[in-house]
Amino acid sequence: MNNRLPPRWLVVGLMMFPQIVETIYSPVLTHIATEFRVSEGQASQTLSVYFLAFAAGVVCWGRVCDLIGRRPAMLAGLLTYGAGTLLALLATQFETLLLARVIAAFGAAVGSVVTQTMLRDSYQGSDLARVFSVMGIALSLSPVLGLVSGGLLADGLGYLGVFGALLALAIGLLLMACWQLPETRPATTQRVALWPLACRMVRDTGLWRSAALVALFNTMLFGYYSLAPFLFAGLGLSAGEFGYSGIVLALATLVGSLLNKCLLGRGWTPASLIRLAAVLALGSGWLVWASQASLWFLLPMTGVVIAFGLAIPNVLSQALLAYREVAGSAGALFGLGYYLLLSLGLAVAASLQDLGLLLGGCGLLALCCGWRRST
Repeated sequence: MNNRLPPRWLVVGLMMFPQIVETIYSPVLTHIATEFRVSEGQASQTLSVYFLAFAAGVVCWGRVCDLIGRRPAMLAGLLTYGAGTLLALLATQFETLLLARVIAAFGAAVGSVVTQTMLRDSYQGSDLARVFSVMGIALSLSPVLGLVSGGLLADGLGYLGVFGALLALAIGLLLMACWQLPETRPATTQRVALWPLACRMVRDTGLWRSAALVALFNTMLFGYYSLAPFLFAGLGLSAGEFGYSGIVLALATLVGSLLNKCLLGRGWTPASLIRLAAVLALGSGWLVWASQASLWFLLPMTGVVIAFGLAIPNVLSQALLAYREVAGSAGALFGLGYYLLLSLGLAVAASLQDLGLLLGGCGLLALCCGWRRST
């Protein structure tokens, strides 16, 4: 274990940051469609565009954190995110909003890849799996913080209130990181060329299955954030009421994370937990499809979110064990892969405009990937 451990509270905040900035944005999608006079599909596409830029940011910041260090990469990323959010706050045209989302996404990617790299710097083996499990429990708060606050801001102040809150969050995290974030880059970090590393990783079929699993489970979760606001609106419910669904999802994520920690303690392997999550996601997804004409669809949706809490910590903790000597660059390329797949998944979600069908399809693909990954 590395002696230069970053403060746990700050790592939690930085890891929650990318998810919070998306969940707080989700309730305002109906406002975006109305204010910028675009269709529901176009408003939902702002999520897929976001993740395309996020994928590029993952590569950039992962590479930069190996070259100049974890701390300066994190500070530069947070500053970039703040600049993009400020532009979104000032946007009057939908095209400008899309550009702002691209810049913000590029900067926000630092919270994913650099934070995970710092954890891999600082912990090894079972300690790393336990830390990722604890991070999963902390992430269960993200839907509450994001959806509830986003819904309240959307109802009270519209999309400008949401973007103002996101700018304040960026400034706060930047100040905290300047004050407390240490450098964790090991002295043995190798500065390898990306192309040979990329070729090595492309030939790693297990890594491809891990990337697909991360993308599929995130497509299920972010598919809800993208499509559910319009389901709620169709049921005559407000953005604020949609935001309160974050409480239900947060409890489900917490249950999944606690269940994951408990089962790991009982000797379950990460591969068996991933298979369990895929089966749960498949069954729950099709139940959402059968019940999405009423608010009862939230009940099976909790099963999907529990599956997310089970799967993601185990996939992420195991995916790059063979790449520790180039953790930042490998994490960047791995992130590029699964965020590109996620962007594709969200583009499909925007085209389908059918949450249940999306969840059922993703659950089936996750089961196939999880089964092949363990054989």
